[in-house]
Amino acid sequence: MEGREREYEVASSLLGVGVDYAQISNAAYTRVLFLLSRVMLLLIDKKIQEVLPLLNQAGHLVETWAGSPHQKEYLKVFYFVLQVCHYLMTGQVKSVKPCLKQLQQIIQTIMAPGWPDDDAVCGAPAAGAAAGAGESFVWLSRQQLYVLVYLVTVMHAAQAGYMDKAHKYTEKALAQIDKLTSSEEVSEAAGSSAGASGARGSAALAWRLRMALLEHAALCRLVAGGKAHALQEIARAATLLSSAPNAQTAATHTPQLHCLLGLYAMSMNCMEAAEAQFLTAINMSQERDLWMFAKLNLAIVYLRGRRDNDLAQLMEQVRPEALPAYAHGLRAASYYVLGLQAFFQARYNEAKRYLRETLKMANAEDLNRLTSCSLVLLGHIFLSINNSRESMNMVTPAMQLASKIPDVHVQLWASAILKDLYRLAEDTERENEAYQTHCNFSQALLKDHFAASQMPQHALVHWTTGPPPVLPEVPAPGTHTS
Repeated sequence: MEGREREYEVASSLLGVGVDYAQISNAAYTRVLFLLSRVMLLLIDKKIQEVLPLLNQAGHLVETWAGSPHQKEYLKVFYFVLQVCHYLMTGQVKSVKPCLKQLQQIIQTIMAPGWPDDDAVCGAPAAGAAAGAGESFVWLSRQQLYVLVYLVTVMHAAQAGYMDKAHKYTEKALAQIDKLTSSEEVSEAAGSSAGASGARGSAALAWRLRMALLEHAALCRLVAGGKAHALQEIARAATLLSSAPNAQTAATHTPQLHCLLGLYAMSMNCMEAAEAQFLTAINMSQERDLWMFAKLNLAIVYLRGRRDNDLAQLMEQVRPEALPAYAHGLRAASYYVLGLQAFFQARYNEAKRYLRETLKMANAEDLNRLTSCSLVLLGHIFLSINNSRESMNMVTPAMQLASKIPDVHVQLWASAILKDLYRLAEDTERENEAYQTHCNFSQALLKDHFAASQMPQHALVHWTTGPPPVLPEVPAPGTHTS
């Protein structure tokens, strides 16, 4: 309850009391659940420094667990989900891979046909002892855990820049949520009032999982150059707001939708709308990371609009040293924006210095999209100072990486630079190839741009106050093509 009211410090303190009481009561399973729940709250509250010792303590308790092997697997899922979230929140996309792999292996074990159902597992006694009534529960059902693992896999793929993988797992997760929701509705119709209460809790969780998946899906679509599809996902998320479990939950997710709309508006060159959306997100949100993400993108809006005074003021707030030490990805992005600013102002040496810092940080943690953006911008800089060889050395891997993501905007940019490089080298054949490639990307983006602009959901770019406007029904997930 305290956590729901955002009184995280009080809730964390109460969970700490729970950890101690469970230890005194020899309720080992409950002790670990209390401990992991406390870690979860600290992660939500961005108390990153406090997370690690508790996470390590929980990890040791889970690893040395001597009770039911089935309960151990459930505890391991909880532990590894938190471990993965911790890594992803700090932008450590490469470091998280071993944990994510273990998590995926454990969930496969739990979802295997021979695995006992939740009722059998949650009351399982510890070795040589009878199970206490107070320990007869699981954190989440295995079906819910299955969706949760899909979600963290999507989160990882999105951060790492594997957009096709993120999309594939999003579709699977949404289908699983539909299946889970329909089965719970049947159970609720046939069950008691207590069952109905549990079903409502499950429905609230399903809502949150669905919303998180749609938000990531929209982001991935935008990166891959699918503005019309991204708009569909954003509109679906906006419609979902009306069925939020409560007003607080809706209010928490609304700034994220405004941020996504800002990104969409940027991709559509609707810069005034983009600015309005980012400012709305910044003013509405209480999440520092979202503020910084929105401000970094707003800085690019100001850059593109040559609004130097607004930009200078904003950049003071998003310089790398102004960002939290744990925010590896945001700090790397901040260096990129500084590099972009220096490039726009023809301060090429300074731009190179910032971009090399971005590359160093991005390469360290497999932040592929930042890597490709930095490489192509460095290629543009070297072209601007007539260093064709270095330009080619930057643009070629940028193009390869952007194709792998895929990031159509970087591919468009890189193909334009390659065309100029081949022209300078008097390589007519390759120049024509690069020109054709550039035209293909450009035409695909223009076609998609037009399609998005004609959709009634495009009106969302003008939504900045109150609930989202009523929109035509959006096709259900899976009915559109990739």
